[in-house]
Amino acid sequence: MKEKTLADYKAMQERCCNCSYCKWIPLDKIKSNRFAYNCPANAYFKFNTYSARGRFQAGLAVANEELDYTEGMTQMVHSCLSCGACDVACKISRYNLEPLEHNIALKADVIEKGHTILAQKVMLNTLATEGTLIPNMKKADRAVWSEGLGFKDLAKEKAEVLFFPGCKYGYDKTLKETLRTTVSLLLNMEADLGVLGESEMCCGGRAWQMGFEKEFSKTADINISKIQKTGAKIIVTPCADCYHALKRLYAERGLTMEVLHVVEYIDRKVKEGRVTFTKPVNMTVTYHDPCHLGRQGAPFVPWNGTEKKIFNQIHTWEPRRPRNNGANGIYDAPRNILEAIPGIRLVEMERIREYSWCCGAGGGCGQSMPAYAEWVAGDRVAEAKSTATDALVTACPWCNGMLSKAVGKDGETMPVYDLLELVARAL
Repeated sequence: MKEKTLADYKAMQERCCNCSYCKWIPLDKIKSNRFAYNCPANAYFKFNTYSARGRFQAGLAVANEELDYTEGMTQMVHSCLSCGACDVACKISRYNLEPLEHNIALKADVIEKGHTILAQKVMLNTLATEGTLIPNMKKADRAVWSEGLGFKDLAKEKAEVLFFPGCKYGYDKTLKETLRTTVSLLLNMEADLGVLGESEMCCGGRAWQMGFEKEFSKTADINISKIQKTGAKIIVTPCADCYHALKRLYAERGLTMEVLHVVEYIDRKVKEGRVTFTKPVNMTVTYHDPCHLGRQGAPFVPWNGTEKKIFNQIHTWEPRRPRNNGANGIYDAPRNILEAIPGIRLVEMERIREYSWCCGAGGGCGQSMPAYAEWVAGDRVAEAKSTATDALVTACPWCNGMLSKAVGKDGETMPVYDLLELVARAL
């Protein structure tokens, strides 16, 4: 498939009207000035160029050869977390701009012209040699977590469900028991479960978020071929990044299988009566919506059309283009599970669902710009603490890691749980 270049976005770059909606959550959703910001990069660097509006301007200047990529420009481009918050906010008032798509194209352009960050080079080298974007990890250790669990090896036999744990769960030792408990739970649900085993590799979603389109394409095509050969009907993953890659990015490349995040799968089994939570977990919690499970978690809808203008003035599309405004992401399933666990009381933060604040790990920034990423995570922890709850819960290992790191920076503590940990306690 043909990838878009920065030049393909010139009309969008010129159409942006500088309304600044991309910097804030929608005005009718703002509950306080403290937690009104939308774009982490703009909030941290405090300069218009770091917003979606500024990136449109910078991209236009680059496309017109009026601006070169300096060190500062390179940092600005790569500081985008690819969280999509600007994209959702922009579409409150209009649907003829795609800020997130443009941000990714801008990253791809700066990379194509040879401007990257050292940490990114290390990550991409590890992807090429070890099949993961997490540095210092070895391909041979990827399946160690699964020893003794007894599910099927899809390289040798068939199964209805392909379980795709992802790199973070596969390698992070602090998540090992949560992952093993999850798989045991799925097996107890009578799931016909299998894994790719030693042939499993990174989904490549984070490479796409960083703008490394060639590396993502190569990884995605290899994975799609492996997945299709398994004959599985459903893919289940506990990772929000993998979910987005499989559900949207791979679907755009031809993958037609049903993709579920593990919270969707468990929620489905609870409704079917196959899972019942019997042990109380007496705790008041607040829930963090991961960007790639929430506002970027809607199914991919193919579209093939052209832009047109009515009376040479009013911009539209022919035929009408799908509108992904973040509202159709996975929001209810994790909340349904929390409500089903005896003793759990959920108190929401100010920025939730499609207006959620990013954890800071997106776009590879957790590794390439750690100080900035930790500031973003700290802002989310501050918001969580403002709810006066006992704990912060999320459904993404990357969010879990960033938020856990941010807790305690100001001398206070707040436990951060993977939702699957609470599921295990309640069974």
